[in-house]
This record gives sequence, C-alpha cells and structure tokens, in this order.
Amino acid sequence: MADSSSVEKGAFAQDSPVSHASSALHPPFDHAAERQLLRKLDFRILPTLWILYLVNFIDRANIGNAKIQGMEKELNLIGQRFNVCVWVFSLSYLVAGIPLQIAFKKYGPKSLCVMMLAWGICVIGCGLVKRWEQLVVCRLLEGMAEAAYISGAAYLIGAYYTKAEYLTRFVFFCTAGILAGAINGFLSSLIAKMDGTAGYGAWRWIFIIEGCITIFSSIACWPVVPPFPEDSSFLSPEDKTLMLARVKADGGHVADDDISFKKALHYLKDWKIWTGVAMNLGVTENANSLANFQPTILKGLGYTATQAQVHSIPVYVVGAIFSVVFAYMSEYLQRRYYFYILGWAVLASGLTVEIVHPENPKVRYMGMFFIACGCYLAMPISIIWVSINTGSGYKRAVAIAAIINFGTAGAFVSSNVFMFKESPRFHTGFSTGLGLACMGALAATITWLGCKQENKGRDQKRAELPEVSDESLKELGDEHPDFRFAL
Repeated sequence: MADSSSVEKGAFAQDSPVSHASSALHPPFDHAAERQLLRKLDFRILPTLWILYLVNFIDRANIGNAKIQGMEKELNLIGQRFNVCVWVFSLSYLVAGIPLQIAFKKYGPKSLCVMMLAWGICVIGCGLVKRWEQLVVCRLLEGMAEAAYISGAAYLIGAYYTKAEYLTRFVFFCTAGILAGAINGFLSSLIAKMDGTAGYGAWRWIFIIEGCITIFSSIACWPVVPPFPEDSSFLSPEDKTLMLARVKADGGHVADDDISFKKALHYLKDWKIWTGVAMNLGVTENANSLANFQPTILKGLGYTATQAQVHSIPVYVVGAIFSVVFAYMSEYLQRRYYFYILGWAVLASGLTVEIVHPENPKVRYMGMFFIACGCYLAMPISIIWVSINTGSGYKRAVAIAAIINFGTAGAFVSSNVFMFKESPRFHTGFSTGLGLACMGALAATITWLGCKQENKGRDQKRAELPEVSDESLKELGDEHPDFRFAL
C-alpha cells in the first residue's frame, strides 16, 4: 500500500481506486464548486476541439472514399501506388510531429487553427492533381500540417482537467474521429452525385468540398479555441482561481516551462514513452486499416460503391459508443491496463474473423464491428495512460507527440500489407494487424508490471525520507519521490 503522503499526481500504486482528496499535496477543494467548474469546462473546452477533430479525421480518411469513386482509375493507381499515397501521409507525421508539438506548446492553442488552414489547402490540392505523383506530394504536405493537431489537443485537454478526469474527456474528443468515418461515408455518397459537375469526377469533389469546409472551420474557430489555463478569460475570477489551483495541484500543465533539444532527447529516454508507442502502434495500425481500406473491404463483400460508403456508418457509430462506455468505466475504476487488454481482446476477435474469412459476408461484416470497438477503446487509453505517467509541461507534450506520431507509423505497415492482389480476403493485412495488436498487449503488460515495480520501490524509499520533501514537484515531475505511476 502507498504511504498516505505518496501521490501519483493522479493515481496510487495500490489496487484500490485512487482517492485524490487524501493527498497532502491536494487542497481540500469544494466538491460542489468543482462539479460546477467541470460543467463549464466541458461546454467550453471540448466542443470546439471536437468539431475541429471531426474535420481533421474526415480529411485524413477521405482518400479511401475517393479511391472507390473513380480516383483509382483516373490517376492510374496500379500496383501499390494507392498504398504509397497512404503511407507517405504517416511519414510526414514522423518528420513534423514532435517539432510542431513543441511549437504548439510555445505559441499557444491558436496555432492549431493555423495548422488546420494549411492542411485544408493541401486537401483541395488533392482534388486538383493530374498525376498520382502530385497526389503523393499533397498528402505528404497535408500530413505535415496535421501532425501536431491530435497531440496538441490532447495536451490542451489535459491542461484543464485532473488526471482522474482526463481519459473520458479525451475519449469524448476521440469520438469525433470515430464518427468522422461514419460521416465520411455518408458525405461521400452525397458528393458522389456531383460526378461530372464542372468536368470534375466525384472523387475530386470529395477533396475540394471537404478542403473548403476545413478552411472555413479553421477561420470560424479561431476566436473560440481555448487558450492555456493561465490565459483563460471565459471563467469568473472565482472559477479561474479554482481551476488554476486544481491544475497546479495536479501538476500536468506548467506555464513557464522551458525546452531545448537536449531536454527533449532526455525526455525521450523514458522507457514508458516507448512502451506507449508500441501500445499505440499495435492498435493504430488496425484503426488506419479500417479508415483507409474499409470502403474497399466492404465493396469486396458484394456492395456497390455507394452501399459500401453507407455500410461503414454503423461500424463507426458502434465503435464510438463502445469506447465511451468502457473508457468511463476505466476512469471510474482507475484501471487502465485491464481495459486496454479488453480492447485488445475485442480487436483480436474481429481480426480472427477476417483471417478465417467465413463464407457468410454478414459474419465478416460483424468482424469489422469488433475491430472498430477494440481499436477505439485501446487507442486513447495507450495515449492517456502514458501521458499521465510522464510528469508535466514539455515532458508531457513530448510524450504525447511521440506516442501519437511514432504510433501512427502503423500506417506504414497497413498501407503496404493490404495488397490488392489479395482482395477481398486481405489475409496478409489482417494477419499483420493481429501480430501488431499482440505486440501492443505485450507492451501494455510490460508497462503495468514496470510501473507497479517502480511504485513499490518508491514506497520503500519514501519511508526513509522526511514527511515533507524540499524538492520541487514542478521541477522533478515524475522523478519526485511522492509521484506514483497510474496502473
């Protein structure tokens, strides 16, 4: 059991749920005032970021919808050319993710709108290309502009909420990306009716119209994107004082932190960041497969292009509901590992169905639901679990960026193992996805056991130290003797 003065700054090492109020480092905040504050934050922080992420994911995944609406034929996407257009997007995440996340932390949340404007222009460019090589360039630039949006939004959400409130808020944010898949199918089926308008094929209009929506959204949301907590002006003085006290006590966001290349490299030496990358990669590869190849897979089940777009909608809706329900349970019980494994088990079940490839297409369609549910539960847990275990300020920002952007490297794999010569079985693609999912489960187990062992060691050392430490929690972060890792 953890000492009464030992705080995780979010969770203790013991097997019972966390009691934040018991920590000597946490002021005794008024619970009624906190509930009122949380309602205000929920209505002010989350909706804007949710809408922007909805647009973000539509832009990211629309290439799969455009492919079956004539892009493949018009741009002569033979062999693995389409796959190249998909994986080059992930390459840009690796190149630009961490640098842009540091820029976000330095220049503030409104930088997200600038990034969004840039990628909206690139999306329109995808609809105007004449050759497949030009599409590759546009997708590369689009990915670079998008690279810090999810990690930036994840950091911003964590800056306002305590670690015990973080996961459900981030999962709600992630439902925008999940539902974007459903909206993408519906929107693409409507835009497909514009085929031939102004001499452009339906696939071009998908890019052009959705790119214009992105540009409009980036401009419209500029005034309402929330700043960092210390600069917020949407709360009353009393609420702001309470909010800042909670932020300070929780230790997730540091306003006056500084960064250097040397410090960033030092942060990346933390083993938990890299097990987090493996956890995220194991499920993100399958999520990317779902986003980029589901229309093609569904078309292979015998549906027309329009029917395939429409049948993708229920898959995403069920995945969103599943992730929200079980993420809430994970946060309520303060259990991350168990629910990541639950997500893995559901995902593995769906992948097994697709690998076996039963004759009944309805059974294979059911497998898509399992894949979506498993991915969309395990993916946010992998991000938030590690981020709350990596201290505060720039270290948390770098950790989130590394997990998301290196984890997105899964798209490198998915875009090259879903070979169209294997359509509609895609045996290699689904088998690879199952292998990576098992790698993620192993990484989660290592994280759980490692953090448990570190907590035990800190409990033993803490008993030998003064009851009140002179060392600064702000400076030491997760290296502080009172810090305990979430399990």
